[in-house]
Formats: sequence, C-alpha cells, structure tokens
Amino acid sequence: MYLIVDSGSTKTDWFAIDEKGTVLFSTQTLGLNPQVLSSAILTERIINNYDLYQNRKKVTKLFFYGAGCGIESTTKRINKVFEEIFVNCSFNIKEDTYAAVYASAAIGVPSIVCILGTGSNCSYFDGHQVHQYITSLGYILMDEASGNFYGKQLIRGYYFNEMPEHLAEIFEKEFDLSANTVKENLYRKENPNTYLARFAKFMIVHKDEPYMQTMIHEGLRRFIRHQLFQFDNAKEVPIHFVGSISYFLKDEVDFILKEFGLTMGTVVKRPIDQLVKYHVDLLEKEVL
Repeated sequence: MYLIVDSGSTKTDWFAIDEKGTVLFSTQTLGLNPQVLSSAILTERIINNYDLYQNRKKVTKLFFYGAGCGIESTTKRINKVFEEIFVNCSFNIKEDTYAAVYASAAIGVPSIVCILGTGSNCSYFDGHQVHQYITSLGYILMDEASGNFYGKQLIRGYYFNEMPEHLAEIFEKEFDLSANTVKENLYRKENPNTYLARFAKFMIVHKDEPYMQTMIHEGLRRFIRHQLFQFDNAKEVPIHFVGSISYFLKDEVDFILKEFGLTMGTVVKRPIDQLVKYHVDLLEKEVL
C-alpha cells in the first residue's frame, strides 16, 4: 500500500493506493507542519485517525508533501515521526511546493507555481525540475498574501481602529477579539498561523468592500514584488496558483497580475486529486 499525502498547516489530505493505482481509501487529518508543531502533536494527529492507524503496518511507501518541510531539521523530525508509526515503510518527504507543481503545471512547459493558502510560497518549474529561489522563513517573516498574512492585517486593522465601523461591528460579532483570547492563541497555543488564517474568510466574504479590496491588492502586490520578481522571466511564463486564498480571490489575483504585466495560468483549490493522478501515472510507467 502506498500513501500519498498533501499537508498544509490547516489540513492534511491522505490517499491510499495499491500497486496498480487503485484508490483504497482517502481520509483527512489536521495539518502536519513540523515548523510549528511538536513531534508529540504530529504523532497524535496521525494515530488518532482510524484509517491510518488500522493500516499503518500495511503501508510500504509514503509520499509526503508538506508545509514546513523546506529545511533539513524539520524534514528529519517528521520523518522520525513517520518511522515510529509506519514501521514497514520507506519515505519520500518534500516541501509542499512540489505538490503544487505536480498538481498545476504541465510537463515540458516552464512556469511559475505559487501557493496561496494558510501560508504562501513560490517556485519555478523549468518543465522538468523544480527550482526554489527563496527559502521560506514561515508565517512571522514571510507568507505574504496568505491566509495568516491577511488574518494579521484584519486584527491589526481592527485594533488600530482602521477598519470601517460597519465592518468592525460584524467582525467582533463573528470572532472573540478580546486581547486575552488573541494573545493566548498567538503566543501560547499550537498553530498560531492557522489561527490567524481563520480570519481570512471574513475578508473573502466581504471582499467587495473598498477596505478589503485595498488590503487584498496590497498583499498581492507585496507577494509579486518579493516572490514572483525573483524570476527574471516572470513576464514570459504562465503563473499557476494552488490554495484556497488564490481560489476564492482569483479575480483579484488576475487583476493584480495584469497590473504587473503577468499572466495567470491554472488555479487549483485542492491539489491532492491531481497529485494522486501524478503518482498513478508514475506507477503505470513503472517509475514510482
């Protein structure tokens, strides 16, 4: 049995296939980002899933694409967690940017592939290989135009009295915005990036408001300047997007891309389906 896994900070999609590429089951757990979660929490989130726990000894290969797996230390840590659970298995662990490429880009066609979900990232695909120019430093220093980035802007706007009054009234009815609650979730609880990203839904629901349009556009401009323009040929290749933020804001993304002379490619909300297809195709070619 093979497991194909696409993991963000918020959720993780798991698909099990057999040696012929037939899907045996699919399931979902909470996110498994080793940059913000302890090994104990990572383990707990996996073994508390019935399907994964019951089949843990049957798995022979695990292909894991995860947020937070861009550096050696976090990759080693989650690999150790997997070794203790899937005891008869070999592991292939890559950053989630690879899943985004496999889910959105065409083989042989150069493109830039972006993730805009709970976090954000960007890579260049030359048609065959993935090239990472910028190392992500996580939600505190980077992740522009992501869910957690916009969550921060919303909370700051509310507390600095910049948010229009009619929006602030709705905002405080939908969320517990007391200082104690916000600080508890940011500085004491697990997954502060996921906590922040929850607020982005409010921005999306009210995205036609001028205040929200300004916030959305400014975040996208920062992402383009800092990420896309790392690539000299950014204006010559299609730019693909993966993740819920890009999916629900695709009109805004397209608008700002055109402002910079850039071309939108495909937009994929949930990469796991195309990721499974990619691996099934490899199986059929006997190269998995």
